[in-house]
Formats: sequence, structure tokens, C-alpha cells
Amino acid sequence: MSLIKSISGFRGTIGGKVGDNLTAQDIVECTAAFGKWVLRRHNKATIVVGRDGRISGEIVSNLAVNTLRSLGINVVDLGLSTTPTVEVAVPMENAQAGIIFTASHNPKQWNALKFLNEKGEFISAADGSELLIYLEEKSIEYAPVEELGSYRADDSYIAKHISQILSLPLVLVDAVREKKYKIVVDCINSTGALAIPPLLEKLGCEVVLINGEINGQFAHNPEPLPENLTELSLAVQSHRADLGIAVDPDVDRLVFVTEDGEMFGEEYTLVAVADYVLGHKSGNTVSNLSSTQALKDITLRKGGSYYAAAVGEVNVVEKMKEVKAVIGGEGNGGIIYPELHYGRDAMVGIALFLSLISKSEMKPSYLRRMYPNYYISKNKIVLEDGVNLDVVFEKLAQKYHREKLTTIDGLKIEFADDWVHLRKSNTEPIVRIYAESQFDTVAHNIALKIKQDIADIASGKM
Repeated sequence: MSLIKSISGFRGTIGGKVGDNLTAQDIVECTAAFGKWVLRRHNKATIVVGRDGRISGEIVSNLAVNTLRSLGINVVDLGLSTTPTVEVAVPMENAQAGIIFTASHNPKQWNALKFLNEKGEFISAADGSELLIYLEEKSIEYAPVEELGSYRADDSYIAKHISQILSLPLVLVDAVREKKYKIVVDCINSTGALAIPPLLEKLGCEVVLINGEINGQFAHNPEPLPENLTELSLAVQSHRADLGIAVDPDVDRLVFVTEDGEMFGEEYTLVAVADYVLGHKSGNTVSNLSSTQALKDITLRKGGSYYAAAVGEVNVVEKMKEVKAVIGGEGNGGIIYPELHYGRDAMVGIALFLSLISKSEMKPSYLRRMYPNYYISKNKIVLEDGVNLDVVFEKLAQKYHREKLTTIDGLKIEFADDWVHLRKSNTEPIVRIYAESQFDTVAHNIALKIKQDIADIASGKM
């Protein structure tokens, strides 16, 4: 069991001991600290909240909502919703903050509180650090009975979110409708079932929904990776569908399956959407250090400049604003389209991708073959007690000092044609090791070599 308190929010497993897991007491304390942070910035505050379909979602939400109201904060509750929908709702409500109750791709025993500022964007590292101080101080003052916060439930925002997407100039509604695509959607028993089918139906698509019951009993590992999407792949083939779509439980990650049942590749979700956007609007792109080089290749081909950011949506957004990027995101299937909002959004990614294939009249399998072909080996190792990651990274940097090194987020080593990136996860007690090459065996072997290096350092052999 686990509880992780970081500048990215609070995430943990439900049940167990206070302080070791995401218990009721921890939820109240974390919410109260965030409420205090908001009230330090705004004398009066409204906070928008929403949750994914997890088993614990209603309990976590109720605890947090009543804590906020006890602080004198008004609450607008979207109920079952998506992460990007809550992000869109915050500025539309003129609210001062937002909270999303979701553990993204983590298994069903996990839940989390993710915090948004008044723009509907994840709070910064500096803000997160201040929040952690308030949590440590435990000096919360609650409101008297006459000043308790109000409560309003509002389930209209998914429809409003869809309407905003369909009004975007690059979303070719009529062109997509003409194609009458048949699409299989895996909503992993969460709130994608509320958001993706109505979006696709507005675009004239026939929808085949699998794992559409919102019960939090995830039918498979909820991370949208190839090994977890065999059911979707088979369904695309058996229904003779034009496309398969998979999202994670909170609908900020997007993965496609081609018409022949093959994976389009989560890294290539952003590549394809960026290719489409850059074809209509010149500009720069941003992804994180662990994302495929294919985005850089496409951007340079279109006359723009590519920039890399530290892993984490808030870091990518910060870099996008700095370089005025027209599209960006993360290689895990996260699309950030600033014309709508600065947040990963599977729904806008779907609309832009369908616009691309409808205009180009390409099947997804053919489109995929047009892009530079890279392979990423994605690995992780559990941190052993006593392992000092700073020392590990320092020794690895010494060993590979002749290569190009980037240290803004863990350690990235760039070889002549390949790279490997090591970083400690913000959401799990692990080290992620991603390696990319034009050959899958090379990428895999690079990752294995780095794993052995880490083992040698930990054992004192290096």
C-alpha cells in the first residue's frame, strides 16, 4: 500500500493506516491544505470538482467536497466527468481552482487528488511546494456555520466541452460526418463512456462500445498499452471497423488501433495530430524528454522548431507557453492543443485525428507508415530501500560523459542515433527507463544495459 504526497498532487491506495495510504483522514487533510492555499490567493473562492469512474470515487469526492465547504469555499460538482472537462469548466465557471479525483492509469485500488489553478491548469511546482508546507503545518482554520460554502451539482460540462471541440476551425465536422466511420471504443469501465460516444456520434460515427459500464472494475490494466488492448484489437477486426480508440480512466490519454487491428502506437498519437495541425498553422512543438524523436522530425520537416520539456504536463505546458507552441503533449498519448485549453485532452485529439484521416482520405494503417519509424522500450524498476538516485545518475553521467547529457529531469543520454532517459516517477515508487532507436532490439538492449549499470552501482561494482 502506498501514499505519495508531491508537488503533482496526492496519490495513494485506498484503505490501511493513516499517513501510509489514501485514507479518509489523509483526503481531508490534503483537501484542507489545498483549500488554504486557494484562500490565501483569493478571499472568496469557488472550486470545480469532478471524478473518474473508480470504485472509491464517490467517497473521495464527498470527503473533499465537504471539507472545502467547511472552509467556506463554494463547490461546483461535475460528478462523473473527465480530467480535460474539469480543466475546461474551471475558467468557464470563473472559479478560482479545481480538483480532479482520479489516479489516471493506476489500478482500481488507487485514487488521487489533482489540483488546478484558476486557469484550469495544473498548479506549478512552486505552488505545489507551498501546498506541501501547508499540509505539514496542519494549521487549518474552518469557517463558522454562517459562512459555510455552497454546493451545486452540474452535469452539463461534457456537452459543453464537446461543443467547444466541434467549433474549432481545424475540426472538420462535415468532412468526418461524410465518412460515416465505424469506431470501436474501449472506455475501460470509466467516464470515457460518458464523453467519447457522444463526441463521435456528433461527428456522424457509428460507435461500438466495449467496457462501457462505469463501475470502476477495470476489465484490464487501465494503462492503454498494447499488451492491455488485445480485446480492442480483436473487436476492431471482428466488427470490420475503421478505427479503434482507447483512453485511460480520466480520458487524458489517447491511443488508436488501425483498421487491421494493429497498434498505431501511443507515441504516434501526438505525432499524427501535430502533423495535421502543422499542416494548417506553422509553429513550434513541445513534448517531454521521454517522447519519440518522430515529433522533432515532423516539426522540422514542416519548418518549425521542436523543444523538449521535463516529464509532467505542467512542465510541457510551461515550455509550450514559453516558445508559443501550436501543439504539444506527451508521448503517452497526451495531446495538448492550446487553441482549446492547456491540458492533455483525448477528446480534442480524437476530433483532430478524424479530421486528418477524413481530409487525407487515408486509412490509419497507411497514415502510420508515412511517419518516421522509431521503437521505444519502456521499462521500470522498483526502487530498493537505501538507493540514492542522485548518486546513480552522477555515476552514469561519469560513465557516459562523452555523449550528450540532459539533466533537467533525471538523466537523458543521447547517442549518435539513439537515446535513453532515466527518471524517478512522480506517481509511483519506481524509476522509469525509456530507450529509443530505429530498431526495437537496439532500444531493448540499451535499456537492459542501463538496468545492469544501475544494479552494478547499487551493489558497489561501479
